[in-house]
Amino acid sequence: MKKSIAVLGSTGSIGVQSLDVAEKSGYEVKALTANRDFRKLEEQIRKFKPECAALSDVAAAAELRLRVKDTSTKVYSGIEGVTYCAEKTDADTVIDSIVGLAGLSPALAVLESGKTLALANKEALVAGGHLVLDAAKKTGKVILPVDSEHSAIFQCLQGKPSNKALKKIILTASGGPFFGRTREELKNVTAADALKHPNWDMGAKITIDSASMFNKGLELIEAHFLFGVAPENIDVLVHRESIIHSLIEYDDNSVIAQLGLPDMRIPIQYALTYPERYPSPVGELKLSEIGRLTFFEPDYEVFDCLGICREAIIKGGLYPAAVNSANEEANRLFREGKIGFLDLGRLIRTAFSVTPDKPDFTLEDVYETDKAARQAVLAAV
Repeated sequence: MKKSIAVLGSTGSIGVQSLDVAEKSGYEVKALTANRDFRKLEEQIRKFKPECAALSDVAAAAELRLRVKDTSTKVYSGIEGVTYCAEKTDADTVIDSIVGLAGLSPALAVLESGKTLALANKEALVAGGHLVLDAAKKTGKVILPVDSEHSAIFQCLQGKPSNKALKKIILTASGGPFFGRTREELKNVTAADALKHPNWDMGAKITIDSASMFNKGLELIEAHFLFGVAPENIDVLVHRESIIHSLIEYDDNSVIAQLGLPDMRIPIQYALTYPERYPSPVGELKLSEIGRLTFFEPDYEVFDCLGICREAIIKGGLYPAAVNSANEEANRLFREGKIGFLDLGRLIRTAFSVTPDKPDFTLEDVYETDKAARQAVLAAV
């Protein structure tokens, strides 16, 4: 039987690449959702003919509904519509590539409906924590990571010994466009400067997060939840070439790594075909052409966002959700030119002061913390 998928966040970078993999693999696309890009979503609907589609933006959804009324695709609107498509589609696997906290509710809906979740949205686990893990546990589903780093760890762990001898996770980071600079040199950088990533083609928000290394902090928190490893046993290593996507270290100090060209279609395809492997549209890695691989310790003083994330997951509870929401707000302000690059860490840290100490939280608690963290950022600008 032909495999079927749904893609949440289909007009973004990961979503577009997921559809490329789906097309080349002959998968049926059952549902597509996006934020407000009705033009691109219309193109995708006409090409892949999904049963349903949704746009978070209500006005954009109304426009899309008019544009595709000659098709059989039903169009829904708002976060409720996105969640409906995630929950009600009969796709085998749902790829959640929505950017930000908006990906949490649909991720929970996918898991609660018993479908396989291929997770490209870091924020769902960062903010949802035990809520997401509990939902997966109830249905017995494995969350399949799509992020290149977490996919790498997941792949390395496929051969893990029965005595659970995992000692350490080592997340690799490209270092972004500002690697090696001092805080003084970063005072006047702009969003346009930060969007010049050396290796990856990503959306604006994620690329800014990569420049500040907040993105790597999110990945550290996500790795803690996905793999059950204590934060102090998760290291970050700057690897400029983005060829080694992450590593694991066992108790005997053996280190296993996953390597490949910096192309997201590799981890996307593995999530869709797991546990099998098939030919990929991505080119073959030839190390002789790469020549050399370099490694550096991250600069926690210059890139203070990374340390803030580590502090948040050590505190636990709602603190990861708080710093995530604070970053979403600060990231937006930086992209709009309203704050400087070095303001990011300062503003994100304000979230600590408004976060309730509540280890066993609810989804409502997450959304209340989200509002409080955003307000704290705006008050501190």
